[in-house]
Amino acid sequence: MAIDQAGPDAVVELSAEESRALLESTEFGRIGVVLAGRPEIFPVNYVAQDGHITFRSSEGTKLLGLTVHEHVVFEIDDHTDTEAWSVVAKGRARVLQTQEEIDAADELPLRPWVATLKRYYIQIEIDELSGRRFVFGEEPEEEPETAS
Repeated sequence: MAIDQAGPDAVVELSAEESRALLESTEFGRIGVVLAGRPEIFPVNYVAQDGHITFRSSEGTKLLGLTVHEHVVFEIDDHTDTEAWSVVAKGRARVLQTQEEIDAADELPLRPWVATLKRYYIQIEIDELSGRRFVFGEEPEEEPETAS
């Protein structure tokens, strides 16, 4: 069911706090990497806290892409019958290396959803965070051009 609301409130920029709250309350997102000059996107389950996004990965295209080029983008979204929202985080990804980092990551509520071995913890340090909320409604009528 769509509501009839067009105008300046149809798309609202979320505050950093609202965007962070949504990021921290969700567990499924998409990471975008660049590999061989081409964009790639992968779904991941994750945990966000303290300005970082952490997820697990096995060897493959996703891991190769973020180790070759550390700058990544991460996106989450959701919707109801009347509105939708999207949050985008940009930052630098790295594979956790030290035993202390890995032990801390092991304590996170983060388990693979797919029955595959995921040996690597990846952490994105968020540099930019933005979000928008979209109120559904009918497309407004185009105003007729006036003759000059």
